[in-house]
Amino acid sequence: MALFDENTTIEPAPRPRMSRRTLAGVWALAVAMVVLLVITFLPTSYVIQRPGPVYNTLGTAQNADGEEVPLISVEGADTYPTGGSLDLLTVQVQGNREHTPSWFELAMAWFDPSRAVMPIDAIFPEDQTTDERNEESARMMVDSQHEATAAALTELGYDVGATLAVHSVIDGAAAEGILEPGDLILAANGEDLTDVSTLRSVINEGEGAPVELLIERDGEQQTVEVTPKETTDDEGETSWILGVNLTTDYDFPIDVTIQLNNVGGPSAGMMFALGIIDTLTPGELNGGEQVAGTGTITADGEVGPIGGIRQKMWGAVDAGARWFLAPEANCDEVVGHIPGDLRVFSVEDLDDALAVLDAVSEGGDLDSLPTCAVR
Repeated sequence: MALFDENTTIEPAPRPRMSRRTLAGVWALAVAMVVLLVITFLPTSYVIQRPGPVYNTLGTAQNADGEEVPLISVEGADTYPTGGSLDLLTVQVQGNREHTPSWFELAMAWFDPSRAVMPIDAIFPEDQTTDERNEESARMMVDSQHEATAAALTELGYDVGATLAVHSVIDGAAAEGILEPGDLILAANGEDLTDVSTLRSVINEGEGAPVELLIERDGEQQTVEVTPKETTDDEGETSWILGVNLTTDYDFPIDVTIQLNNVGGPSAGMMFALGIIDTLTPGELNGGEQVAGTGTITADGEVGPIGGIRQKMWGAVDAGARWFLAPEANCDEVVGHIPGDLRVFSVEDLDDALAVLDAVSEGGDLDSLPTCAVR
């Protein structure tokens, strides 16, 4: 019996033709992929914020030469061993005006709770160069270190001898041609000055009237008169200004050195202050535990808001911290966004922060301390 017929030719069945609908779908998918590929390489107007490095103020950090040095060191006073950590948090920015993240990277960041997509103008103002931004950030870091040192030493009972100094004069401002960088402002309308808020109050009480300033220039005192100019902020509130950028000089009775390379801005102020206090007092301020936090600080101990707090909370969790100190003014951004088992406490001033550390160290009632709650 023959199984095959050699004279028979078998032809394969013809392939079914795609319907018009299927063909249209294939072309639509191909076009969409091409468009997506093109969009991926188009410039964007956003940058991405993500958790940055974490630094223990009780530990070490690299200096400009790459050497490990104490982040906080003190000369002229007794210091004591510390334990655990008092971590300061940072935020890294992915992208700048020259190189923005791709749309694909933005999409990935959008679905990552530890990251934030921000308009580029919010991070890199259009009228500010990268060098100017870096210079300003470095200046704010230096100021925050001075304010933190003043707050810590004041808390410990030292006299820090505060004096206001002119850092720069704004072009076209009321003080142009009258005040100069380096001038020390000692008094306004006869009232001694130790902080910017007092000077601001004296100026605005006059509602535009000339202000008599006692200044020190090149070691000699003199009196000058400046007529403030009226200005209106974004919320429509009117005030009077001299048009100068001020810093506060201190006459510290001991030498406190803070070394932290390639980190700018003022947001580490509170953690610097806590690190200094811990270094100068017996025992472990944190009970040997790992505590993280963020917030600006003034010489009188007031804790102020910062940017990127959600990324900083994620940075704290990634570093292993169990407790987090957050400025009360940032609570609206904290509620509903606390990662993991992190316990976040709301602080308005240095005393609030010390109260949290005391409770952590002594096993106190943490539930009685202020937290960020829905308002």
